[in-house]
Amino acid sequence: MTFLEKLSRKIKSHKEKDPSDSYVASLRKAGLNKILEKVGEEAIELVIAAKEGDQTKNKKELIKETADLWFHCLVLLDQFELSASDVLNELEARSGKSGHQEKKERGPK
Repeated sequence: MTFLEKLSRKIKSHKEKDPSDSYVASLRKAGLNKILEKVGEEAIELVIAAKEGDQTKNKKELIKETADLWFHCLVLLDQFELSASDVLNELEARSGKSGHQEKKERGPK
């Protein structure tokens, strides 16, 4: 089991806790819009860190912001009863295909 899978399980176990004791529970209680807001906020912070990522200090910030985004994405996935394993399985299914080929197979949105 990967660390992402372990973290997914931990997030799942925290969603029913007291929101005053658990950040995950507080996000769940606030609802989907709050979770989406946090994912968006973390994505923007990651982009900003990447724009400034050529310096050692900023590389550490890039790592931290990526971790924040991944964490909030896991909370979002859990909201829909999905996990890191579901995403990892999708990435594995795409492995060995070119990005152009994979995108073409998905078809128009």
